[in-house]
Amino acid sequence: MKRYLTIIFIILSGLCVLIGLIIDQIWSGIVGWALAVILLIFALYFTKYIPEETKRKKV
Repeated sequence: MKRYLTIIFIILSGLCVLIGLIIDQIWSGIVGWALAVILLIFALYFTKYIPEETKRKKV
C-alpha cells in the first residue's frame, strides 16, 4: 500500500489546486497551493517505497 501513496498524494495535490481555483475566494488560492506543496513533500517522501524493477540476474 505504501508504494501507491506517492501517486495518491500527487493526485490530491492537483485536486487541492483545482478546488482552490474553482472556489475563487481570497485565501483559497494560498491555502490550496500550501496544501499542494505539503502533499507533494509527502509524495516525495513515499517514493522510497516504490520497488526497483531493474534487478538483473548474474549470468
